Amino acid sequence: MEKQKILVVDDDARIRNLLRLYLEKAGFCVTEAENGLEAMLRLPQDKPDLIVLDIMMPVLDGLETCRQIRKLGTTPVLLLTARTETDDKLLAFDSGADDYVEKPFNPQEIVARIRAILRRRFDADKPPKISKEPPLIPPVRHCMLVIDPQSRSVKIDGAEKELTAKEFDLLHTLASHPGHVYTRESLLHSVWGLDATIDTRTVDIHIQRLRQKLDVGGSPCWKIATVWGLGYRFETSAPTQVNP
Repeated sequence: MEKQKILVVDDDARIRNLLRLYLEKAGFCVTEAENGLEAMLRLPQDKPDLIVLDIMMPVLDGLETCRQIRKLGTTPVLLLTARTETDDKLLAFDSGADDYVEKPFNPQEIVARIRAILRRRFDADKPPKISKEPPLIPPVRHCMLVIDPQSRSVKIDGAEKELTAKEFDLLHTLASHPGHVYTRESLLHSVWGLDATIDTRTVDIHIQRLRQKLDVGGSPCWKIATVWGLGYRFETSAPTQVNP
C-alpha cells in the first residue's frame, strides 16, 4: 500500500526535522519546504495528501499560502501557530485550514491530528450509499431565521448568510434542539466526528464566528447562549417551527 504523503512547511529546520522523524516513524512519506513560495512550487510534483503549514514564515506566510492552496484544490491543511489570540485562530479557519495546533506542540499530537483529518477526508470521499427514497430533512425556523439542511442555506428575514460547512452543522445542531445544553465535547463529536482530536476551544471560535455572522443588529427572539462551565444552548422566545 502506497504511503500517504505529508508536506511540512516551516522556516525552522529543527521543526521540520522533528516532524519528519515522527511522521516517518508513523508510516508517512515526508517532503519539506522552508517557506510558502517553495511549498506552492512543490505542490504539482509532490501531490501531498496533507500539508503541515507554519503561519509565521518569510517570503509567503502561512495564511496567504493556505488561501492559495484553497484556490487550487481541497488538500487538507494543518496550521502551526505561535499565536494564541482568538482573532488569529479565526483567521486560520477563514484562510481554509482544516485544523490548527499551537506552538510549542507535542509531535505525537501532530501525528494524531493528521491521522484524524485524513480519516475524515477518506470517509467524506466514499461514494454515498444509494437510497431509493432519501429522507427529506425539513427546515428549522425560529422567527426570521430559516435553516434549510437540504440546500444547506441559512437565511435571516430572507437574506442569506454565508456559513462554512462546520458553522452550518453547528448552528443546525443547536437550533434543532432549543433549550438543550450541549457541552463542547458533545458538539465536537456531533459536528467534527467521534474521532475528532481537535481542541474544544475550536468550538468557542466557531460559536464566536457564528454570532458575528448572524448578528442582525437588533434584539432577535433567538440567540446562541453560553452556559458557563458547560457549553452552549440555543434560546428562543418563540416555538420551534419545522416545516417541509
